[in-house]
Amino acid sequence: MRHKLSGRKLNRPTAHRMLMLRGMVADLIRHEAIRTTEAKAKEVRRMAEKVITRGKNGNLHNRRMALGLLSDESVVGKVFDELAQRYQDRPGGYTRVV
Repeated sequence: MRHKLSGRKLNRPTAHRMLMLRGMVADLIRHEAIRTTEAKAKEVRRMAEKVITRGKNGNLHNRRMALGLLSDESVVGKVFDELAQRYQDRPGGYTRVV
């Protein structure tokens, strides 16, 4: 049974879904906007919020965790340097789906 399992399957196998979402999160951080379906956008938002929150803490462990998800040092650098400063006083809600 599927009780209390969060997240959407998006009609894709797990590996494909995770790679797609990781790429979309990296694109969202790199370009600060993406165009996609509403369901994918809501899943990307969940992952992006967690990465930005890790960036606000800014220690080495959180940087390595973000690098494991994003696997692009320039994107991780943008999260920890630019976005962390921008959202320092905001306790969440860094992204929105329009």
